[in-house]
Amino acid sequence: MGKTATGIIRLTNRIFPKVVHPFNLQNDSQKTYAMWQFEKGEDTIRLFLDRYSLDDLFRDKRVLDLGCGAAGKSLYYVTQGAKKVTGVEIVSHYQAEAEALAEQLGLSDRFEFVSASALDLPFPDGSFDTVIMNDFMEHISDPEGVLRESMRLLAPGGRIFINFPPYYHPYGAHLSDVINMPWVHLFFTEHMLVDAYRDLVHGLPDEQERLDLRLAKDQNGNEYFGYINHMTLKRFGRILSALQITPEYYAEIPLRSIVRPLAKLPLTRELFVKMAVCVIAK
Repeated sequence: MGKTATGIIRLTNRIFPKVVHPFNLQNDSQKTYAMWQFEKGEDTIRLFLDRYSLDDLFRDKRVLDLGCGAAGKSLYYVTQGAKKVTGVEIVSHYQAEAEALAEQLGLSDRFEFVSASALDLPFPDGSFDTVIMNDFMEHISDPEGVLRESMRLLAPGGRIFINFPPYYHPYGAHLSDVINMPWVHLFFTEHMLVDAYRDLVHGLPDEQERLDLRLAKDQNGNEYFGYINHMTLKRFGRILSALQITPEYYAEIPLRSIVRPLAKLPLTRELFVKMAVCVIAK
């Protein structure tokens, strides 16, 4: 059945348009992951700007960017007036690329890359005025723990800015680097998708890097996508409630304006919300 699923996915890759993905841009020598992030920096905060100004987020602030990847977005935040931006990323090999771009842009003096788990960071209480979790909440193994740690690190009067695509988003499986089909995770089991992903990345220059990033093994040795935690809107709401956190601002952005009614209905909401946007104040 796995081979059949892989064959179907290969066929749908010819039907659905290819999604622009930074891994593929880097393989094609068009731009590095870090530069792609830098150029997309404004997009990572756009959904907050209806309510907050750039000064609210960055001006003279100590900024913590959790899950920064190659830190291009962190460096964009530096250009918006931050006093200093600290990018945290557990994938340590991104550090060299991040620091090279910081040097290229002349921003090294206001940027630091820290390779560490976001659950236990080496900073004193109240070290940051702004914490940003852009496309991060859906990846972490212990979301509650990360929120607790972020609240510890946040200075009084500071804010945490969170945005994430829910799991049942069309590309919520985070496999669009090689799979073009929207909602593919609704039609195939995780085992089938693991087999298909392995097949589709085979022979790519960064094959092993992609597999290491995406895949993990459970206690029985079965592979699964450890890169994501299946975060839904409902689960996120339960986490906030359990931690007794009331957001200062919360919004759910539909995929398109035409599907806005479907993004509000309980039975279809998870499928048609593009992004959850949450701001927590201390």
